[in-house]
Amino acid sequence: MLPILRWTRSLAPSRLPPPSSQALPLRRRLAGGCLLWLALCAVQPVGAAHPDGVAPLRVIRFAAEDWPPFIGPDLPDSGLSGALLQAVYGRLGVQLQIEYFPWKRTMEFGLHHPRYAGFLAVWRSPEREQLCHFSSSIGNTQTVLAFLKSAPVAAASLAGLNKLRIGTVAGYSNGEQFDAMRQRGELTVDEGVNDETNLRKLLKQRVGAIVVERHVLQHLLASRRFSRAEAARIGSIDTLFKERSVHVCFKRDEQGLTQQRAFNEAAREFDLGKIERAYWKDNARRVMAP
Repeated sequence: MLPILRWTRSLAPSRLPPPSSQALPLRRRLAGGCLLWLALCAVQPVGAAHPDGVAPLRVIRFAAEDWPPFIGPDLPDSGLSGALLQAVYGRLGVQLQIEYFPWKRTMEFGLHHPRYAGFLAVWRSPEREQLCHFSSSIGNTQTVLAFLKSAPVAAASLAGLNKLRIGTVAGYSNGEQFDAMRQRGELTVDEGVNDETNLRKLLKQRVGAIVVERHVLQHLLASRRFSRAEAARIGSIDTLFKERSVHVCFKRDEQGLTQQRAFNEAAREFDLGKIERAYWKDNARRVMAP
């Protein structure tokens, strides 16, 4: 028996405008209908059929790491990525369930356990292209290098970090250049279980810097888990890493490809940039609230 934390939210957040099928060309709407039918065949029914003949509700499940503010059970709309998934699967008429684990188990269950269609939210990498059918973007991220202001880091490139002990999260991809330099032994890395652990290592000066996503860092420092004094000690630079999108990793098999295509077709009807801007604006308002 797996230690599973189950969580389900409503299918379509009320703040997201419904898509307009009238705006779609006829050929695309017909193609989308075929993909919807295939996707519904691929997901699992929940419960028995209703006595009056109504079909049972269908559900799709994903494994995820609690990674606020992008995804998490306690976030409004389950985070930015969760909000987009809810909207897309609401459009498909499928109930979304996200179940949370540490990152390494998230990948293991998402890729290999029959309960899950895949996992999220994940950065693309050459290695993962062999494991996943990647969805369209479910959020844009900016990795930063965080350090103590009392021991600032001044580096014009990743090569300038060769003398630092850098905290990373085990199993995370930090971009092709960083990952390649690490594999060649050009960077010294100290792996932690999550970003919060790494931030505490930094505050205790067990590492010289940490690699962390900008919104994740801001969310952690604004939370009650860290004091204002601790937050004031942290500085960061964002010029060493390129902006990257995160995605759903659907299993790399025939069913996963069908589910990926259906998701991407439905996602085209939503303006991700508009959803992102609105979510970060609301998130900033919540953070600033007393």
